[in-house]
Amino acid sequence: MARNAKDVLRSPAFAALVRSKWTVSIVLTIALFVVYYGFILLIAFDKAALAQKVGQATTLAIPLGVGVIVLAWVLTALYVVWANGSHDAQVKKLRDEVKS
Repeated sequence: MARNAKDVLRSPAFAALVRSKWTVSIVLTIALFVVYYGFILLIAFDKAALAQKVGQATTLAIPLGVGVIVLAWVLTALYVVWANGSHDAQVKKLRDEVKS
């Protein structure tokens, strides 16, 4: 059943699609902010903890910093997998409902 764009924009399916995108985006953003700013606050308030040696020449700050970067990549990959799978399929379904 082809509908016009205004009908699709007012539909519950479109509202659910927007809500799910915002939910995923906000959750991933908060996760990244907590980890990043947690690391920054650890640098600011507990330098001694980060100065602990890990091995011969490395301090704890180096692997934690690398972990923050890797987590950012992982969160980005999670978003891409979700967007390319679930989200894009729902967008295509709604797009197909609109008249050409």
